[in-house]
Amino acid sequence: MTFARRLRLFMLGLGLGTVVSFIIFGKGCTNTAWAPEARVKLRMKSTLIRATPEAEDALKGLGLGLADLRAGMDGLDVDFGGSRRTDDSLYYTIGGSVKGRPVLLRIATLRDYMVDSTSTLLTILPR
Repeated sequence: MTFARRLRLFMLGLGLGTVVSFIIFGKGCTNTAWAPEARVKLRMKSTLIRATPEAEDALKGLGLGLADLRAGMDGLDVDFGGSRRTDDSLYYTIGGSVKGRPVLLRIATLRDYMVDSTSTLLTILPR
């Protein structure tokens, strides 16, 4: 069997496998949230449901809500240099623009997702 024939058969199998997996799994197999920043944003979009009273006041002052922050999470950048880890918690620094307003968020969450899956907005600062 020549190399060209092997290559054609390989490409045919790869193409058929791609089509069959897309038919079986649908759009669920196109999740690209495997990078660290994308995983943090995905977690924040689904778990950011609480805020400290100071953060609530700052949100009201900016005319934003937690739903606005979750919706605009894709346009924000995670600053891993400004983030820190402790034995039980993760503190993320996330900055960018939400509804045209530049903000800097500090969000806390537990490392163990099974104990408490919610995230808390600690502070929000205008940039």
